[in-house]
Amino acid sequence: MKKVKRNTSINLIKNLYNQNKVIFSIKDVQDITSLNYFSAGRLISELKKRGIISSFKRGKHIIVPQEIGNIKKYIGNWFVAAKEIANSSEYYISFYSAMDFWGMVTHPINKVFISTPKRQIAPNDLKNFLNFIFINKRFLFGITEEWINKQNKVRFSDIEKTILDGLFHPEYCGGITEVATGVYLVKDKIDFKKLIQYVKKYNKNIIAKRLGYLLEILEIGNKDVYQNLKKYIKNRYDLFDPSLSNKNLSKNNWRLIDNVSPKQIKKIIKA
Repeated sequence: MKKVKRNTSINLIKNLYNQNKVIFSIKDVQDITSLNYFSAGRLISELKKRGIISSFKRGKHIIVPQEIGNIKKYIGNWFVAAKEIANSSEYYISFYSAMDFWGMVTHPINKVFISTPKRQIAPNDLKNFLNFIFINKRFLFGITEEWINKQNKVRFSDIEKTILDGLFHPEYCGGITEVATGVYLVKDKIDFKKLIQYVKKYNKNIIAKRLGYLLEILEIGNKDVYQNLKKYIKNRYDLFDPSLSNKNLSKNNWRLIDNVSPKQIKKIIKA
């Protein structure tokens, strides 16, 4: 059986990206290449064998991530792809990916984090790129729909929920120093009333303690914010950054094992 010419496949992938179609069907292949149904199917099979695309459900194919082109556009397309793969309205783009969307990181992120109460895993070819985080349904709040391109809206955690999610699981955001940098970058956009409401809704003492201490270090917020957060301080000591060792580098009044010192955080955000 004769193979489709290589320049045809290159042209296909290029045009799919240009049309914001990371996910596509055989009809899209036909429209771009002018191949008949059987030749288009053969091209899809060849691209799958070469690891350029993958199929994640019947009739739906996806371009396997390659380190090409403009990172922002690339990730933007993949937010839409993540929505399609999640295949549920109960999802949102979260953690490092949401931080990237809201301008809370200083470097490109080439992985998509999706929070959902639906247990699932990414297709085999995409496991290093798409990270599904299982969450309890009660944490499905603080979500906003945003336009990614002219055709698609995608669900993201808003800035305040992104901050709290990051403080609950810093390991999905590059650690507490990355969360601190993100908070500092959006400090003028934070709705503190909403933030405190979300803390109450989350109802996790550790989040309130990490938030209070971080705001104190960054000198953000006011006395009322701190007083609201200090209500959550109990007898238990918790790690400031659970992804690091429990070496205590500094003292604080938030009953946190301070394994990342205030000096270190201030140095990073001012770098």
